[in-house]
Amino acid sequence: MKNLIIASTSTIHGGTYLSYLLPEISKLFSETEEILFIPYARPSGISHEEYTEIASKAFLKIGKKIIGIHTFENPVEAIKNAKGVFVGGGNTFVLVSQLYKNQVMQPLREAIFSGLSYLGTSAGSNICGVTMNTTNDMPIVYPPTFKTLGVVPFNINPHYLDPDPNSKHMGETRETRIKEFHTQSTIPVIGIREGRWLQVNGEDIILKGNHSARIFEQGKGAYEMESGSLLEF
Repeated sequence: MKNLIIASTSTIHGGTYLSYLLPEISKLFSETEEILFIPYARPSGISHEEYTEIASKAFLKIGKKIIGIHTFENPVEAIKNAKGVFVGGGNTFVLVSQLYKNQVMQPLREAIFSGLSYLGTSAGSNICGVTMNTTNDMPIVYPPTFKTLGVVPFNINPHYLDPDPNSKHMGETRETRIKEFHTQSTIPVIGIREGRWLQVNGEDIILKGNHSARIFEQGKGAYEMESGSLLEF
């Protein structure tokens, strides 16, 4: 049975890394003391070692040990033996490229469907969707495909921002970009605002956090999904 937390972000305003999610993370990984960390997205270009250290400090607060996948000679075996996995944020193109390069995208997908507990934030959440096409990131590397884990039947736009009526910015909004995506695809998209997450248990997908998420479907007007709602397409 699938068991995931798909969060928009690792850090909310006024908090520290993962602090707002730690009680939920503790429950998600209640059956293991050791979590495999995938630092491939490298936020701000930091090294795998630096990123793993940041994650380790947060997980120590709930008595959990983090081990970076980059320390294993065989990353596929590391996935197969893991009891819990955390994929952090950063650049989605870098993340997806590295997952395919190390041949762990499909093993990770299979492990999640077999019950592996999974936490994703930002880029680590974006890859839970059918494709990575609704990421906010710059294409600084070219992955072999935009197809991702597909463990939920829609795409995800993390860090979703509503248009600011007082802004003098004349460029495209997130909603505009997602509408452009829907000229090419029928895949629904969920815009997850900061501090919100999707809780996935089996086939049940529930929005958590204090506020709503924005739902986009091809040929329909965008609409809100309230916190606590069961997501169904």
